[in-house]
Amino acid sequence: MKLGTCYYPEHWPEHLWAEDARRMAETGLEQVRIGEFVWSRIEPEPGRFDWDWLDRAIATLHGAGLEVILGTPTATPPKWLVDRMPDMVAIDAQGHPRGFGSRRHYCFSHRGYRAEAARITRAVAERYGHHPAVVAWQTDNEYGCHDTALSFSEAARIAFREWLADRYGTIAALNRAWGTVFWSMEYRSFAEIDLPNLTVTEANPAHWLAFRRFASDEVVAFNRIQAEILRELSPGRDVVHNYMGFFTEFDHHAVAADLDVVGWDSYPLGFLDSFPFPEADKLAYARQGHPDIAAFHHDLYRGCTPGGRWSVLEQQPGPVNWARHNPAPLPGMVRLWTLEAMAHGAELVSYFRWRQFPQAQEQHHAGLLRPDGEPAPGLIEAAQSARDIAALGVIGAAPRQVALVFAYDADWVTKIQPQGAGLSALWATFACYSALRKLGLDIDIVPPGRSLDGYAMVVLPCLPIVPAGLVEQLQRFSGQIVIGPRSGSRDADFAIPDGLPPGPLQALFPGKVVRVESLRPGLTHPGEGWEIARWREDLETSSELELCASDGTPACWKHGNLRYLAAWPEPGLASETLSRAARDAGLALHALPAGLRLRRAGNRTFAFNYATQTFELPDTVTGGLLLGQRQLPPAGVAVLEG
Repeated sequence: MKLGTCYYPEHWPEHLWAEDARRMAETGLEQVRIGEFVWSRIEPEPGRFDWDWLDRAIATLHGAGLEVILGTPTATPPKWLVDRMPDMVAIDAQGHPRGFGSRRHYCFSHRGYRAEAARITRAVAERYGHHPAVVAWQTDNEYGCHDTALSFSEAARIAFREWLADRYGTIAALNRAWGTVFWSMEYRSFAEIDLPNLTVTEANPAHWLAFRRFASDEVVAFNRIQAEILRELSPGRDVVHNYMGFFTEFDHHAVAADLDVVGWDSYPLGFLDSFPFPEADKLAYARQGHPDIAAFHHDLYRGCTPGGRWSVLEQQPGPVNWARHNPAPLPGMVRLWTLEAMAHGAELVSYFRWRQFPQAQEQHHAGLLRPDGEPAPGLIEAAQSARDIAALGVIGAAPRQVALVFAYDADWVTKIQPQGAGLSALWATFACYSALRKLGLDIDIVPPGRSLDGYAMVVLPCLPIVPAGLVEQLQRFSGQIVIGPRSGSRDADFAIPDGLPPGPLQALFPGKVVRVESLRPGLTHPGEGWEIARWREDLETSSELELCASDGTPACWKHGNLRYLAAWPEPGLASETLSRAARDAGLALHALPAGLRLRRAGNRTFAFNYATQTFELPDTVTGGLLLGQRQLPPAGVAVLEG
């Protein structure tokens, strides 16, 4: 695995560039990511390009032996372009324009902006496509960041109508699929269909699902235009994009079909503070990040392409600026995050950023250097990580133990019609992932349809729409299967399936869901060390009742090698259900203390301590030490072989 950093030569006097490049190389960094926000500098006026400064910057980095990942600058179109095409900006769900003054001020559906994005991509690729320093291209930056994947513009409305006509063929077919007879919502033509925002109350869920699919396809199309230009003009270089954390507003699998490497931006402390983790976890892991945040995304994005190539394109090296609270990492955590990415198969960890910038919106966002050029704490840990990586050498792949199936439209369905606060497929998937990790298991997160060969266990935490072919795959699967709530509960157009949920999964499980309910906080059904909370389902089934609450409320049904979890995967219930399935699958489990996590790679076992106290590795963790000690301090890492 290589290390790198994100650098912005346009922010700094040119006399600093050579010194920065030298220090990067001395630190052990090998790649530098640049250029994703430079449009106003390379094209200060329409059609007038200024390449000289960027030529010199790339030459300086190359001269120090550094490889360059060059970004297309389309995330920040310049003011002159917005003034020339004021309708290119996205419109939010309340009808307000997302205007100039920060970034991502464009609508994916605006055809004029697409043409401009293609033009600037072609210009940059023509200039640097064969430069020996450039080893990869990053398209744009963080698609959808700041709630910009969904745009409610006139351009989006026109394109959405075209998309609907192509999908449904006739307006009669759309009316049938959407059930528009309800509330007298029937349409006479595609030209009558508006976007699903600004309705008096909730819009038709089928309308919303279609719009989300459309919006996702617009991101795919936007990215594909750039990827095709880059492949034409810069053959042999990787095309990458940087995804974000806990973000599901477009189908990342579909975008990844046009990428060579999937990247993501890892900010464990910011994510812990910003997303709905329990307050106890936010305090316990305030300076470390929840033990499963980074690993979850490593495994999610590794599963986006069949080849499994992925990188961390932005790694938090210190406090960030954008969460509600922004603590500094515990000493050692930057190194731990780096080596954990290595254990999960990353090709690159790139620290964001090299120098902290003293102006504009990210003044409090730490870098590897302070604004005055002196080392920040993250620099020392990056250098230590480089030495550790060199000492460990090449590591193998993880064993195939558990396949966790996740689809982006599952999250759309559960957000469009949650039926209970906070009950989304993404968080059901994370809950199951975390429960499996606490058992010391290795997990691959895969889309429906990916091969299940070699796995001992398959888990569908929440998959409302079951795509064609998955049932047949599961029928052939000889390992253990766990199906979570709401799976098979909707057809492709958001209707309850004929024969009731779990719909097509009834070919595997002899039962049907006849009623669901969501439970307010405090309304629970306790079991032995677990409870039913937030969501439960009543089933008619001939299956064996395996888990039942003390008041007789069913929680989990078993049929052959399959378990159906009829309640939300709360931590205790998820752990009980999944540990039973894992034992039946013949998987070796570990009793790990809170905050300790394992990852196997080839014949090596990595251990990571996210807690604030020292732990002794359990006796079940065996092998000779290559790195660290069996007594693992806070933020400690150990690697064992054998």
